Amino acid sequence: MPKRILQGVVVSDVQDKTVVVRVERRVMHPVYKKFIMRSKKYAAHDEANAYKVGDVVRIEESRPISKNKRFVVLAAEAGAKRSATASEKQAAEKSVAAGRATTRRRARKAADAEVAAKE
Repeated sequence: MPKRILQGVVVSDVQDKTVVVRVERRVMHPVYKKFIMRSKKYAAHDEANAYKVGDVVRIEESRPISKNKRFVVLAAEAGAKRSATASEKQAAEKSVAAGRATTRRRARKAADAEVAAKE
């Protein structure tokens, strides 16, 4: 039986050697016959910690690696872009360190605003 290969977006890279990938699929509603999006999150093994939030990756089914990990990251999609550049991440880290932002989301918004102001 062939191994499943799924494509999704990295939604978390906080854990060491693990990324959480959200895989979306379209399903027809049984009554209304309208297509709706369903998503599921999979924990996937990332040995080199190479993938970051926002990367579009392909994951392959594998043997159980831990309690929740049953997939391994194959590779990122060729045309996919990351959500934040290195300079944006550094700016977010600086604002967090300075105490101006209390959450990662606010730090990212502050970094995006700084990049937009420079342009």
